Amino acid sequence: MPAPTALRRSLAVAAVLPLLALAACGYGSEAKDTDTAEVAAGAEKTDGLDSVKIGYFGNLTHATALVGREQGIFQKELGATKASYATFNAGPSEIEALNSGSIDIGWIGPSPAINGYAKSDGKNLRIIGGSASGGVKLVVDPKKIKSVADVRGKRIATPQLGNTQDVAFLNWAADQGWTIDPQTGKGDVTVVRTDNKITPDAYRSGSVDGAWVPEPTASKLVAEGGKVLLDESALWPEKKFVITNIVVSQKFLTAHPKAVEAVLKASVETNKWINANPDAAKKAANKQLAADSGKALPAEVLDPAWKSIRFTDDPLASTLNTEAEHAVRAGLLDKPDLKGIYHLTLLNKVLEAEGASTVDAAGLGTD
Repeated sequence: MPAPTALRRSLAVAAVLPLLALAACGYGSEAKDTDTAEVAAGAEKTDGLDSVKIGYFGNLTHATALVGREQGIFQKELGATKASYATFNAGPSEIEALNSGSIDIGWIGPSPAINGYAKSDGKNLRIIGGSASGGVKLVVDPKKIKSVADVRGKRIATPQLGNTQDVAFLNWAADQGWTIDPQTGKGDVTVVRTDNKITPDAYRSGSVDGAWVPEPTASKLVAEGGKVLLDESALWPEKKFVITNIVVSQKFLTAHPKAVEAVLKASVETNKWINANPDAAKKAANKQLAADSGKALPAEVLDPAWKSIRFTDDPLASTLNTEAEHAVRAGLLDKPDLKGIYHLTLLNKVLEAEGASTVDAAGLGTD
């Protein structure tokens, strides 16, 4: 197996390719300006800013961002400062947008956050809050795979080399005693890195026999006749693991803490509303997905996908450390020093004001 350092270089090269394609549109797609939220009369700009640029993925695991936008909660908390948005398909492109200043704050998975922090020697980002847990499944063709043992020798899709689900699958495969070259994806199982948007087509055509993917892609595969062989939450203590974090550039955090606090307050308010109104929140998330992509999810996909995700302000920091260990074990990352990756002071300030329990950085915080 190639050395981890060599693999890390290969991973960096692989990450650059989508960035080149996205460079013309600012590393991501500017989300369509469909917002109807109005600025309250007499509202003032937050930290004197004209706008705060927020990034997220078109996944249900990013529903805090979807719902917060659709309900106008971010705009409400930012006052006369405009909440502007950009959508992304891949973690590396969102990290690059954060580093370049194309966005200020983003919803993102743990592996891109870990990689972004490690590759900058801890200088470019901070995780400032949690957003979601769960919502990841191994879905397989029941005609070809009837048990875990049957996965061996098959072709399994993951979204991207080194992304959160790719790392999780490689770690799980190692637990089964299988050997896979993490760079090429070849071995006892063939890992096929496939964009979530085309994974259902690949499954339908028989190009892959299953996929380890987030929602709603997992439920799309089930709608195509796939079977859930494993829900990743079953592998974690209390069935909790971080799938989506909130990150901010350290430069923006230092210069505009009031704006960061406003976005965090909006996130906490959004999660509170989601958990109190799950049906209405599900519809709001789907409405924003439709506005961003031009297509809403059908009920047979939306309903089961929504049920598998937990929305939480807690970043579940201890599970992030475990996910980093999984990436090291897979050979995709040299052991990183994650001390300081979390800055939870502002989130805990918001939670205390709400009368809610504060959260812990598991020894990886700045304070």
